[in-house]
Amino acid sequence: MRRLVTSSAVVALAVLGYAAADVVDLAPGILTRERPTPLPAPTAAGPAPIPVPLPSTGPPAPVLLALPGDAPTPAADRLAEVLDQALADPALGPSVGVSVRDARTGEELYGRGTGEHRIVASAQKILAAAAITSVLDPQARMTTAVRSPAPGELVLVAGGDTLLASGRSDPTVVAGRAGLADLAADVVANLPAGSPGALTLRLDMTYAAGPGYPDTPAYPVGWSAADLAAGYTQTISMIGLAQDRPTPGKPSPNDPGAAVLAAFARALASALPPDGPAITVQDSPALRATPAPAGAALLGAVESAAYGDVLALALDESDNALTENLARQASVRGGRDGAFADNADFVADTLGALGFDLSGTTLLDTSGLTRGQGSTARLLAQVTVAALDGTLPGLADVVAQLPVAGLDGTLIDRFRTGPASAAAGVARAKTGTLTGISSLVGTTVDADDRPLVFAIIADQVPPATGTLGARAALDRAVATLTACGCR
Repeated sequence: MRRLVTSSAVVALAVLGYAAADVVDLAPGILTRERPTPLPAPTAAGPAPIPVPLPSTGPPAPVLLALPGDAPTPAADRLAEVLDQALADPALGPSVGVSVRDARTGEELYGRGTGEHRIVASAQKILAAAAITSVLDPQARMTTAVRSPAPGELVLVAGGDTLLASGRSDPTVVAGRAGLADLAADVVANLPAGSPGALTLRLDMTYAAGPGYPDTPAYPVGWSAADLAAGYTQTISMIGLAQDRPTPGKPSPNDPGAAVLAAFARALASALPPDGPAITVQDSPALRATPAPAGAALLGAVESAAYGDVLALALDESDNALTENLARQASVRGGRDGAFADNADFVADTLGALGFDLSGTTLLDTSGLTRGQGSTARLLAQVTVAALDGTLPGLADVVAQLPVAGLDGTLIDRFRTGPASAAAGVARAKTGTLTGISSLVGTTVDADDRPLVFAIIADQVPPATGTLGARAALDRAVATLTACGCR
């Protein structure tokens, strides 16, 4: 019998159940975000759907823990019998790639078109996460600092954190853990005696520098300017404010660096005494490309949340720009140039070096937004298994924080009613959706307490039923897998 406990996720939780917007075809352009799915109305053909009781916000989500080690493995023939029926749902369309694997052994228990290239949309972030955590220490943090090369000169040095708070630091959150108000207070406290009566402030953006948009901007191959303007993604930068993250209808500033520089100048002015020195902001591409001298005095620094938690947030909320930011940092750390295509190559090369077969996989970015790229159900499932069996230890905690069915993140409005509710609170998954594409990659536990990994990709979703129909069909398929002991 499954047992529910409250815990902060660790590797053991990765196979058990945590995320907001993904890209779906509910708004103009190819890059749109998921919106709440209306609950189905009762029909004459069957009983009314029964909502699954869900916890209110506040305490940690209940997750499963301590599965018995001797839980039986599903029988392949019985599993095929129930999944063949579930995956025949016409809402999924004629082309569905599936790989279901035993989370403990990695054995494929059910497969359909596992090695065929398919557009996987944001589920591709699983591959990026595997590469990122293979290079960046999940426990390390990003530092935003202020250095002074000479009296009266201040240089705000970007360190990769795009989740800065404009006010005080909050150590209890990921977005906003490092605050500009605290950084300004440190700078003022450390200004040397006899400083000039005026201060200049500029920005150093030399860390992991690269283009703000994909190298292939022609729509629909790259990113659409309309989608950027609509708030579905943003400029890739190595510094930014948490409050400026895009949401549908609320785009981010075109220049995150300028927004941070202005916010820090205000924080600095507030921290200085009323009769303190005046602040002059200096900004230009040339100044941003000029690093603070190595010997410049450090006047203050604030640290982000750990890389692992930032990456988990990126997948939890399907944040495209945040994923690209972290992939660029990892790519540059590995000696690459930071271009979008090179970052994608970094992911592919890293996975190849780890022994994964990339047949059928073509990557053009690291977030899954660019058309013309895709992967296979086999690779997505294999990478997820590797997070659980110790092959990719850095990825384990990220997978452990994927959205829980019906509880949070991109799955908060799914798995709540009808047959799909069998997986509520049990399955975890990364969503992926573009027009005509719907996918789920994640973990669940079957009725016999056996942990399983699944990757399901429908890449020819019929327009008549669209995204909502495909999502509901995927949810029912995962619920079928979860409810079946299949022996």
